[in-house]
This record gives sequence, structure tokens and C-alpha cells, in this order.
Amino acid sequence: MYKIIEATQLADRIYRMDVEAPRVARSCQPGEFVIVKMDEAGERIPLTICDYNRETGIVTIVFQIAGASTQRMAALKSGDSFQDFVGPLGRPSEFVHEDLEVLKKRKMLFVAGGVGAAPVYPQVKWLREHGIDADVVVGTKTKNMLILEEEMKQVAGNLYVTTDDGSYVRKGMVTDVVKDLVRNQGRRYDVCVAIGPMIMMKFVCLLTKELAIPTIVSMNPIMVDGTGMCGACRLTVGDEVKFACVDGPEFDGHLVNFDEAMKRQQIYKTQEGRAMLRLKEGDTHHGGCGMCS
Repeated sequence: MYKIIEATQLADRIYRMDVEAPRVARSCQPGEFVIVKMDEAGERIPLTICDYNRETGIVTIVFQIAGASTQRMAALKSGDSFQDFVGPLGRPSEFVHEDLEVLKKRKMLFVAGGVGAAPVYPQVKWLREHGIDADVVVGTKTKNMLILEEEMKQVAGNLYVTTDDGSYVRKGMVTDVVKDLVRNQGRRYDVCVAIGPMIMMKFVCLLTKELAIPTIVSMNPIMVDGTGMCGACRLTVGDEVKFACVDGPEFDGHLVNFDEAMKRQQIYKTQEGRAMLRLKEGDTHHGGCGMCS
């Protein structure tokens, strides 16, 4: 069992948990993920690692309620436990293995959308710990959806926040900020890392391709099982078929077929909806649609 040391709500439907998992904490790297399972009957949920402390053995995860399983997970409190907490899985961010002196000469930009701030944070933190500053753009729908702002301020070279409705700092999409930084302020970037909703990553990549900025994206939004067995996270990268969980989750964003990936992602929305109905209606759920077991 893996004890939850602290559980807090960061924003509407977004939660953070510090979990006691010493073996994962000792070996995980930025970009990797874990699979959590609440109990014997629970669903396997892949979640990108938000933070880790090798000395205390604590691994931090952040998740947003997206279906019945994450709805149940949000009810867990400090002192509760996960039955399974498996990891680290996936491949770490490429820069972890690069020559530090070469890396220090590179101008890096991170773009996070919504809960994408959680997997962006450990990457920017790792860079800061190794003497490298990176600019970070964080975008949310509203001020109330913004997470990890103070933590990000501590590790980012420059932090730029934008909200869709203009309720905090500035109004606009993350792409508007990137355009402003490059075209109006004359910033030059050697690489961009974009993590967030699929549609956000797609449009960031369209912009950075136009700006000639190589871009890495994390395809964790389409992962289901996390081991390569279910095939749910199959995607096309260039002319190759890849699986986000075992080949990624990070890929060259300019080669990812986002339209195909988003269509695949929608396939599972109906199943999530049925599971949520079963959870909410309990014994009164009669399965009249004929599709619920």
C-alpha cells in the first residue's frame, strides 16, 4: 500500500497528492509517469509525475477529474492509500541525458495549458537545479483554474501567465504570448516544450513550426493503460506508428498527427460518461442504454 501523506484541492476539479513511494522517488526523472490504482476493482490511471523528493521518498501527482475513477480518487484524504503506485514508466525528457554545458547555451521555452503545468514544473525545476533558466508560459481558462503559480515562479527564468477570459494578468491564448515574445519582444528560442490539452499543443506546434522553433509535446492525454497493451495511445509520428506510453510520452510535436490522435481520444469519452453515470446513480442505475454492464 502507498500512503497519501497530503491531499489538497488546487482548483476546481484539480487535486494534488503527495504519496509515499520511496522506490519510485529514488529513480524517477522529469517526463516520466506512474500508474495508480485505488483498490482491487479500481481502474489503472496513468499520471505524469509532478514532483519528487528522493530523501523523503515522496512523489507528487496532480490530476483533474475526468471520469468516474478520478471522481472517486478526489475523495481520498491524507492517511488513505493507493493499492498500486507503479513507476517510473515512459521515457524521461530528452534533456536529462544531454551534455549540461551544451544545454546551458540553449534558450528554452515551456508552454503549459491547464493541468499541463504539473508535468512542466518538474522539468523546469530540474533545469534550475542544474543552473539553467527557462521561460515558461502558463495558460488557463480563468484565474480560478491556475495551479502551481508560486512554485513555477521559484524555478522559471521568466513566468508569463495568461487567461482565456482575461480574469488574471492578461487575456488571450498561450499562442498569443508566444507570438508576443518572439515577434514583438525579439526573444529567440532553440526549443519549445508544450504540454496541455491536445488542441492547445496542436496550435502551439502550428505556430512554432511557422517560427522555426523545434517543439516537443507530451502525449500523456491519450494514455489509458500505460503499458502498451491496450493500444489506446497509438499515434502517428511522421511516417511511424508510436505508442505514447512506451515510446514517449514526449515526441517531436511537428511530426505528431494531432487530428488523428484527437479522434482516437474521443472514442473513450462515451465509456467515461457511462462509468460516471454508474458512479453517480449507484444502485438506481438501471443501464437502460443497453451498453452499461
